[in-house]
Amino acid sequence: MLYDIKLTIDYSYNAGSDRARNILRLLPSDIPGVQKVRRRLLEVTPRPDERHDRVDFFGNATSMVAWHQPIEAVELSLSAQVERIAVPKPFDLSAPLGRLGQELAGVHSLAPGAPHHFSATSPMVGPMIETTKYARALLRPGMTALQAVEAVGHALNRDMSFDPEATTVDTPPAEAFAKRHGVCQDFTHIMIAALRGLGVPAGYVSGFLRTFPPPGQPRLEGADAMHAWVRAWVGQEMGWVEFDPTNDQYAGTDYITVGHGRDYGDVAPVRGAMRSSGGQESHQAVDVIPLETAPAKSG
Repeated sequence: MLYDIKLTIDYSYNAGSDRARNILRLLPSDIPGVQKVRRRLLEVTPRPDERHDRVDFFGNATSMVAWHQPIEAVELSLSAQVERIAVPKPFDLSAPLGRLGQELAGVHSLAPGAPHHFSATSPMVGPMIETTKYARALLRPGMTALQAVEAVGHALNRDMSFDPEATTVDTPPAEAFAKRHGVCQDFTHIMIAALRGLGVPAGYVSGFLRTFPPPGQPRLEGADAMHAWVRAWVGQEMGWVEFDPTNDQYAGTDYITVGHGRDYGDVAPVRGAMRSSGGQESHQAVDVIPLETAPAKSG
């Protein structure tokens, strides 16, 4: 599936902000066998006095921007064309859950994609006793690592409610889990904590999700969304799989990846600091526009 992706994020400040400096992770990148980026452009207005584009440790395209004079507003505008490659639902070649630790010990690498980086706690996902108990209660004798991933994802989708008013970007996962309410970031962090509690390495994926309007209604411009889902390592034979607990499904052709990390802190779309005497407002609009679809099946 081929998509045109457009994203606009606007910030306006009540008073001119001075010494603003941000790290942006908004540009999708090639992922062999998963997605191919045909073009991408990130424009920043007003033009920053400094801009440095690089790739971070986890392979995410990163732009550092800074202004040396006061600014009253900032607009971030992304335009990209990305092909998402159809991947069949994974056949279970994962390790038995009880043997996953042995397979993990057999990985002698600390490369960015090595599962060891995603096994322990991370800055935004610490030990969570309650989620570990919750996940262990879902296990059955002889389960594979992939079956454990599915069991946790299905259960969180069943037991939690999507509620954009319940949490903020800074809400601890334990608090969201206690409320059983949250957004995709919360679902993802909670699932990561639950899987790590079972000994399954798990990380955070940030990207875009194509959404569908209600039947009979037109697609609204700017109504698509940035999204988050889970990446889990299920053994040396099968490697990484991606599951979306918010929507109870594997990440497929409706998903476009922007970044991988241990938690949201590693892939935050906009992160930075500024000096100002007032507050700020922000608005975001996303369009994920399909340019081609698979031919309809006959019969």
